Amino acid sequence: MSGLAVLIPLAVLMGLAALGAFLWALRSGQYEDLDGASERIFEEDIKD
Repeated sequence: MSGLAVLIPLAVLMGLAALGAFLWALRSGQYEDLDGASERIFEEDIKD
């Protein structure tokens, strides 16, 4: 039982950290252009 007293708060803190990281990425614009990265592979960039 004493192990659960440590693991449950640790799991809650890790979940809050993951939520914070997701919200930070969302606010910084990481998910703005989802199609641009997948279409960039089709563009030819020929350098002489």
